[in-house]
This record gives sequence, C-alpha cells and structure tokens, in this order.
Amino acid sequence: MPSAEATSPIPDLHAVVPAGGAGTRLWPLSRAGRPKFLLDLTGSGRSLLQSTVDRLLPLAGPGHVLVVTGQRHAAAVAEQLPELGPDDVLAEPSPRDSMAAIGLAAAVLLERHGPDVVLGSFAADHVISGTDVFGATVREAVEAARAGYVVTVGIEASGPSTAFGYVRAGDPLGVPGAPGARHVDGFTEKPDAATAAEYLATGRYSWNAGMFVVRAAVLLGHLAAQLPALHDGLRRIASAWDGPERDARLADTWPTLTRIAIDHAIAEPVAAAGGVAVVPGGFGWDDVGDFASLGALLADGAGDATLGDPAAVLRLDAPGSVVVGGGRTVSVVGVPDAVVVDTPDAVLVTTRAHAQQVKGAVDAWRERGREDLL
Repeated sequence: MPSAEATSPIPDLHAVVPAGGAGTRLWPLSRAGRPKFLLDLTGSGRSLLQSTVDRLLPLAGPGHVLVVTGQRHAAAVAEQLPELGPDDVLAEPSPRDSMAAIGLAAAVLLERHGPDVVLGSFAADHVISGTDVFGATVREAVEAARAGYVVTVGIEASGPSTAFGYVRAGDPLGVPGAPGARHVDGFTEKPDAATAAEYLATGRYSWNAGMFVVRAAVLLGHLAAQLPALHDGLRRIASAWDGPERDARLADTWPTLTRIAIDHAIAEPVAAAGGVAVVPGGFGWDDVGDFASLGALLADGAGDATLGDPAAVLRLDAPGSVVVGGGRTVSVVGVPDAVVVDTPDAVLVTTRAHAQQVKGAVDAWRERGREDLL
C-alpha cells in the first residue's frame, strides 16, 4: 500500500496548465473556437483539459491548479472546470506563445504565494496513462526543482518518432529524492527517422513532452537574464493581476511581449549552462497531434478506430480506418487506413499517411475567406 506521503498533495506545488493552440491537424473536429483541449478525444466522457486537471488535483491539492488560456476560451474552461475558482483561470488577451503563458503564471504565483512556490507546467491536451507512475515522476521532478534546477520530463520513446523533439540525458544529478534525475546535455528538434533511430540506440535520449517543473523564482530569474524585457513586462502585469489595474496593464504591456516558446527562451540556453535536469517518465503518453495518433490511441483489436457511435460506422475492405462520426452513418469501402471525420458543417477525407497535412486544408479554407470553417 502506498504511503500517505506518496498519495498526499505535494507541499508548495502549483500545477499550471497552459491551454492554448488550435489543433489544426485535428480539423474539422478541432476549431479555433473549440480547440482540442476542450474535446473528449478518448471516449471517456471527459475532455482532455478535464482529464489533465483530474490527474493534477491530487498532486497539487485544491486551489493549487491554475489554467492559462485565451480570453476566447476562458468561459468554456471555467464551465468545464467548476472545481476551479475564478482566480484559478488566467485569461490572455492574445496568444504570445508558451513563455509568456507560463511566465505569467509564475509571476502571479510568486506574487500570491512567495518565493518557495514550485510550478509544474503540464499541457492541457495530452493523454496520459499510468497515473501512479505519473505522480511518482512529478514528485521526483519537484525534488530536483527544489534543488534549483529547471526540470523536464523525458518520455520513454516507443520508437524512432520524427514527430517529437528529443532530450539528451547526461550524468546523474545526485539530488536526494530524485534518484532517476540526470543533467540535460541538450535538446534536439524533430529529427529525421535515421537520426531518431541513432538517438535511441545510445540509450541517452527520450521524447521531449514539454513538461517543466521549477521554482517560480528560479524560472523568473533565468527569464530576467535571458529576456529582461519579457521578464519585466510579465512582472508588471502580475503585480496588478489581483487589483483594479489588471486590464490597464494587459492593454499597455501584453502586446509588447516577445513571442517565444519556453524551450527556446529558457530550456535550451539554461541547459547549455548546466541548469536543466530530466526525470524519466515511464508512463504512457500521447500528444494526439493528428488523426493518425488519434487512430493509434483508439484502435481496437483489428486496428480500426471509431470516435462516436460504432453502430453508425460500416467498414468493408477498409482495415485500419479512423472514423469520427457526427451522428450520420458513415460507410468506408475499399480504402485501407482511411480517415473520415464527419461534422455538421465540414467533412474531412484523408488517410493516416497524410494526417500531418490536414493543417494545409485549414490554411486553404482560410485563403478562400471561409473563416466560418476555422
């Protein structure tokens, strides 16, 4: 039986959930107004966002989960998460990429809770299995973060994927309570298949899932050194967040913030200076980046995948097909690995092999002026 310490909330941990992005490779299911994190893509009855918060609440505890999202989605987020209070949803006026989102959360948490607060950032739209292993991984990451490191979670690769970035692990960190933690020697963008296979053969590489655990004061200290104007802008906004000047500070400061991912702003330069650690994550993980990955996630024993009513789907000589139903019957005949997505105002027909190209359809409809489809 796990100890009370292993199941109770982690002291000083505040989980931050950046909930942004349009999920264009899952169009027309995912739209700008209702992106993938608001959707139930697993058939569980819970959206990806709700499932994320379900995982994090036992680790951080009530009142210690913060969602950062766009103003356009703030009402839907609050509706899906009644367990969060109004102060637990930070609404951005416009997208400024992950560094601004996570940095805002860090600065607000520092204002509210002081220098000991540990921030754990976990994307709203990932699917994770093995909750106990996930929890143990987060606890180890928090111990490394308390020692002053920016900590990421390296996902054990199931194959030489070209869809993910990679983390290269170095020597053991040597931090008590984090026996699996290692120094990060570097990050690599999405490689080609041959390079990915070479990485995995070394035993030092894992997938970069974009999870970060770090003391808020440490994160903001690195940001002040790397991008002082962005740091100063976020601190200015955060100092006014819980007061009457919030809207004014957002209006005059938010549009001036540098638009950059946290990987480029913090993780890469700080890793080069020896300040980043990685904790291995042995839990199941998927970022559901396109309909091919959704198909793999939902596949039955025959390799077919259905999201919706299976009784409304007919397959004839169409093995491996992915069907997302919108209420009508769907028949797939003689098209192996087909992808058919039926929604009230748009139908997508492609194949698993072309799943990464769906974003092109969104771009093409935008060029035609069909904003109503996006």
